[in-house]
Amino acid sequence: MKNDSNQKSYIELLERKNCELDILMDIGKTLTSSLDLDKVLEVLMDKVALLLKPKAWSLLLVDEEVDELYFEIAVSHVGEHLKKIRLKMGEGVAGWVARNGEPVLIEDVRNDPRFAYSVDQAVAFSTRSIICVPLKIRDRIVGVIELINSFDEVSFRDSDLKIIGAIADFAAIAIENAKNFKTMNELVITDELTGLFNANHLHELLGYEIDRTRRYGNEFSLVFLDLDHFKGVNDTYGHLVGSRILSEFGRFIKQHVRSTDLCARYGGDEFVIILPNTSKQGAYTMVSNLRRLVSRNHFMSDTGERIKVTASYGIASCPVDADSKESLIKAADNAMYDVKGDSRDGVKMC
Repeated sequence: MKNDSNQKSYIELLERKNCELDILMDIGKTLTSSLDLDKVLEVLMDKVALLLKPKAWSLLLVDEEVDELYFEIAVSHVGEHLKKIRLKMGEGVAGWVARNGEPVLIEDVRNDPRFAYSVDQAVAFSTRSIICVPLKIRDRIVGVIELINSFDEVSFRDSDLKIIGAIADFAAIAIENAKNFKTMNELVITDELTGLFNANHLHELLGYEIDRTRRYGNEFSLVFLDLDHFKGVNDTYGHLVGSRILSEFGRFIKQHVRSTDLCARYGGDEFVIILPNTSKQGAYTMVSNLRRLVSRNHFMSDTGERIKVTASYGIASCPVDADSKESLIKAADNAMYDVKGDSRDGVKMC
């Protein structure tokens, strides 16, 4: 009878291990074959919950610019509150793991001085047991995975630590690949000097807006702007200063338009702004304000000399003034050249 019981336990253990191995293999295949970060994170959420059934768990990524951890995923009834919290490197268990690059299993946080009670207090949660493992790319820590059980749940075991450690190895590679892929895609559509969209991607964006206008019967506007006498800046201060000012100008206009507006460098010192769901009169009001901000701003030479830069702006709307990419750009460009031929540092509607 005892042998039968032992044999049954052994079979159950073997079945559980086989199930875990199947899930881990599925995780590995999915994560290492996907370049979509959202897909990677979705798989992680599903599989971690299936394998280990934690009360709550989080994936924190390192913000290298400020040396902090932020919650990229927080699966818990207090998840939205956690996403508002940041941890310094070394702060709490997650911060300690991120700084030291070593996995941690804590059966009872009351016995561990690394635990940050302030997080529990901030989100009204009661933590008991923690597993935390680093996400490591070569010797660089890119984040951590942290699993939590409360006092009414069982404590984690060493076998759980091994499983989440294996998942973390796959996850780190997948997250890094997805980030690199995203960066490469951004480089394809981004102007290197200004950080705005490039001319090729501008045409794609225009095509999308025109299609949407035809489908829904709305209106959008396009602004074509050219910097005034910018050749003089290059001739006086040199092309390196001129390139730096173009870069700063690109960031300046991006900062002073709406988050829904789409800015692109068209070429040289020419820029285009797409204003979705905006009438020509609405665009005129917005661009007039932008013109004032630009004309009041001063850029600096390498020797600290103040350089004033102004621009001439032309506005056209779709479908009022044109209903194709080429004709819309031409209409706004012609309006801009009318300003150039008149006073410069002005705005004209088509």
